[in-house]
Amino acid sequence: MSFGAIAEDYDRLRSGPPEAAVDWLVPPGCRVAVDVGAGTGLLTRALARKVSRVVAVEPDERMAAVLRTRAAAAGLSGIEVAQGRGEAIPLPDASADGVFVSSAWHWMDPQRAPGEIARVLRDGGRLGVIWTSRDRDAGWVREADAFRRAGLAAGPDGHGEEPARRRREVMLPGDLFGPVEAASFAFTRRMAVDDVIGMLATYSGAITATPQQREAGLAHARDMLQRHFPGAAEIDVPMRSQCFRASRRSRTGRQPL
Repeated sequence: MSFGAIAEDYDRLRSGPPEAAVDWLVPPGCRVAVDVGAGTGLLTRALARKVSRVVAVEPDERMAAVLRTRAAAAGLSGIEVAQGRGEAIPLPDASADGVFVSSAWHWMDPQRAPGEIARVLRDGGRLGVIWTSRDRDAGWVREADAFRRAGLAAGPDGHGEEPARRRREVMLPGDLFGPVEAASFAFTRRMAVDDVIGMLATYSGAITATPQQREAGLAHARDMLQRHFPGAAEIDVPMRSQCFRASRRSRTGRQPL
């Protein structure tokens, strides 16, 4: 729930997914899509351009308020917003063709969320999970993260910003879902240097740090960027969407038509 404190910056500075990634995630004939942990609607808006009905499920009203504003500004009228979370989705059984999670899977209970998502999905429906972020395969991106973390103390659980429970893994019960497929989509985003620093401040480790820790971490990252890109006002930031998808198994044990 920390992200609501910076909801406007989150929507402005975080990247939405590339169209190719959304195409890979959304199944043919999808009529009802659910975006769980929708945040400010970065994925929601992309889904609404492809699916006639999109339900955005979000626990934080501050994030949901930005979602509504951005959707209205974009003229996307097919979006419904509901309060809920991955462990309690406010939709009937077998009511969705696709349930999607963008940069929120690692916040969900891995024992409870898959079953709740399976409840909402129709037989043969699609679960899609995506993380869109800066591409840490680029050396300077890894270095920027390291410099930022150098100024931040460990998080409240004592494990720092990326505890083991938040690794980007999608493990699903085999009785509910078929095999998990994975794909990766790289792209580039041109950003002002100040916005790159601002983007780094939208992650939970920075949001929940003390003002002094946050300032030190971001100053470290800014110094590193100045060394790599001296005098630059804008830089090309390598980005990547890591995607996973799986189909809901038939409730009767038979393959859906």
